[in-house]
Amino acid sequence: MAELSTRHLLGIKGLTAQDIELIFETADRFKDVLNQPQIRKVPSLRDVTIANIFFENSTRTRLSFELAEKRLSADVVNFAASSSSVSKGETLIDTVNNILAMKVDMVVMRHPYAGAATFLSKHVKAQIVNAGDGAHEHPTQALLDAFSIREKYGDVAGKKIVIVGDILHSRVALSNILCLKQLGAEVMVCGPTTLIPKYIGALGVKIEHNLIKALNWCDVANMLRIQLERQDIKYFPSLREYTMLYGLNKEILDSLDKEITVMHPGPINRGVEITSDVADSKQSIILDQVENGVAIRMAVLYLLAGQTP
Repeated sequence: MAELSTRHLLGIKGLTAQDIELIFETADRFKDVLNQPQIRKVPSLRDVTIANIFFENSTRTRLSFELAEKRLSADVVNFAASSSSVSKGETLIDTVNNILAMKVDMVVMRHPYAGAATFLSKHVKAQIVNAGDGAHEHPTQALLDAFSIREKYGDVAGKKIVIVGDILHSRVALSNILCLKQLGAEVMVCGPTTLIPKYIGALGVKIEHNLIKALNWCDVANMLRIQLERQDIKYFPSLREYTMLYGLNKEILDSLDKEITVMHPGPINRGVEITSDVADSKQSIILDQVENGVAIRMAVLYLLAGQTP
């Protein structure tokens, strides 16, 4: 029976290459289900209750998880910290244990602090899926990004992917690097010196500060949002200067030596890291990423619940 090597999905660090391939193969099957006009729902998790606990604002990730859960016929409980007893001082463990007392089997959690999902997994009985913890990891985003590259090119191994932007504060960047390297891709990071962490070279990635050079090197450019909400100091003079040096527009895209694929984990700040004519161009697979997110999250939840395809 095909199974993941882990009981929780806390980060890409906890997955093997075989785990990732199993998730992809399972997502392939679920994507076939999602593309059927009449039957878009399967009874795989009919007796499973999943709680979505979000301590940070989210639109795409929360809706993607909720849709994936409902497509699997799970019972879904949605929890927003802003309208809960957390605002009165209740601890994370007490909050989750109270939810689990209502016979919840699995928790999907987003939290502003790195390591929150790992901490929770050691103190509660339910299975934990990390939907993003601070600037640490966002494993399902990395999985859907790699899945989208695999869908576009047939394989991730050997492909050259550049991640552009706020690498320092991005959980998407770290999870993508770990996932892509695990699958045999070459990875480069590109951005201002102040937004490239000092440790990044130890992860086996190339570093480039010139956007044009990075784009001419790559097959795929993953453009990240500047995370102003995580920045406690100014890391560059202005957004206008950042856009001039690291923003991707159609003129730059058309001037490259080859045609590349453009990705973005969202939400897009149009006119900052990417212009509308690039985001909506035929070289963009941004909407494919959104679609693939549901299939990947269905696969993760299904496999963690101990089912087989």
